Amino acid sequence: MAAAFDTTDAELRVVARQARDLAETERYVADTGHTLTPALVVDHLRDAPDERLPSKWNWWLGSLELAFGDYVEFRVRVVDRE
Repeated sequence: MAAAFDTTDAELRVVARQARDLAETERYVADTGHTLTPALVVDHLRDAPDERLPSKWNWWLGSLELAFGDYVEFRVRVVDRE
């Protein structure tokens, strides 16, 4: 993700952590039939409006929430300052 987006280390860490937590639940696989990979995440986040990485992540999770429900827990709420 770092190569794909203009982001800070703190933003990258928090989004990567949320993506890993989501992948570990296998909820995305159950809902979509696709494995959640870093490349897939980057592809979806590229569709988001041009904002900071956590906003892109939350935008995508919002679409998953509308389509399938039960994704709110993976939203980014706070990014530590560096």
